Amino acid sequence: MSEFHHISVLLQECLDGLNIKPGGIYVDGTLGGAGHSRCIAERLTTGTLIGIDRDPIALKAASERLAPYQDRVTLVHSNFCDMKQVLQELDIPGVDGILLDLGVSSPQLDDGQRGFSYMTDAPLDMRMNNGDSLDAYEVVNTWSQEELKRILYTYGEERYAPQIAAAICRRREEKPISTTFELVDIIRSAMPPMALREKQHPAKRSFQAIRIAVNDELGAVETIMHDAVELLNPGGRLAVITFHSLEDRIVKQGMNEWAKGCTCPPSFPVCVCGKKPLVKLVNRKPITASGAELEENPRSRSAKLRICEKL
Repeated sequence: MSEFHHISVLLQECLDGLNIKPGGIYVDGTLGGAGHSRCIAERLTTGTLIGIDRDPIALKAASERLAPYQDRVTLVHSNFCDMKQVLQELDIPGVDGILLDLGVSSPQLDDGQRGFSYMTDAPLDMRMNNGDSLDAYEVVNTWSQEELKRILYTYGEERYAPQIAAAICRRREEKPISTTFELVDIIRSAMPPMALREKQHPAKRSFQAIRIAVNDELGAVETIMHDAVELLNPGGRLAVITFHSLEDRIVKQGMNEWAKGCTCPPSFPVCVCGKKPLVKLVNRKPITASGAELEENPRSRSAKLRICEKL
C-alpha cells in the first residue's frame, strides 16, 4: 500500500501544539497516511498512540508505515466522531492529546475510481468508508431538488445551486446519473458562460458539497466538539486542522465556548451561572501554512490549525 502517500499538513505546528510527552496517550482521529502519527510515535517511549480512520485502505497503509512502532501504536477502524466509544472499549479513561486533520487525504482524491475527483471518470461513490450505505449515486439520484439545492449552497457555497439542482433532477428523469463525468457535464450545462471561464473548475464546489453530505462530515465535527474536552486529561491538548469555513466555524465556536465558561448576560454585575472555563486557547488566531509549505504542498493553502488545552 505504499501508493497511499499523503503530505502531512502543518506537521511541525501540530507536533509543537500537542506538546507531546514521551509517556503520554495520544489519539490521531484521522490517521490517513500516518504522516502525523509516525512523528508522534517517534516521540513516545512508554506512551501510546491510538490511530483511528474510517477508510480501511488508509488503515492498511498506515499499519505498514507504523510497523517500526507497533509496540506503542493501536489502530482502530472507526469514525473519529465515535472516539468516546473507541476509548471506552480500549479502557482508556483520558488522553493527553487529540489530533484531527479534517481534510480529505490526497490518495482519496487522487484514486479516480473512488469517485471523489471531477478530473477522472468513475462511478459516483465518494464514500470514505466503503462499508457505509450512503454514496454519491444515491444522493444525486434520489435526494429532492430542494435538498440538493440546500447542500450545494450550504456545503459548497455554490451560487448556482438552484440551477445545478434543477439540471440534475431533469437529467435523472431520463436515466440515472452514474459517473463523475456525467455529473460534471450536468453541472457545466447549468452554469452561465462567465462562470465556466473562472480559474476554479466548475464542478469543484458541487463535488465538495456532495462529498460532505455523503460522509456527514459536519455532523462528525459537531459530535467530536461535544465530546473532546471530556476525553482529555487535565493539561491535554486538542489540535484540529480544518480546510472548510463551515468546519472551522464549528471548531472555533466550540473552543471559544469552552474557554469562555460564564454564559451570563453582559449586563449581569456578577456571574450567577457558575460555569468555569474548561480550556485555554493555545493560539487565539488559527495557524496557517508557511510560504515554504505552500510551495511544497498547494493543498495546504486553506488549512487552519486551532489548538486548546484542558484546564
